[in-house]
Amino acid sequence: MQESTVYRSIQKEAKADAKREIALNFLRDGLSIEIIARGTGLSIKEVEQLQQQSNTSSQS
Repeated sequence: MQESTVYRSIQKEAKADAKREIALNFLRDGLSIEIIARGTGLSIKEVEQLQQQSNTSSQS
């Protein structure tokens, strides 16, 4: 059975969300951005953006 494009899109976004959540957990544990990027498959820039968002939301 062939999966629909909508289904594949939802799956792709869910996987990306999971990677970001894992990266946030690693940031909270103090791992380096480079290690997080390598381990999750996110770019260094994406991990840095998550770190900034996390810092901003924890200050509020």
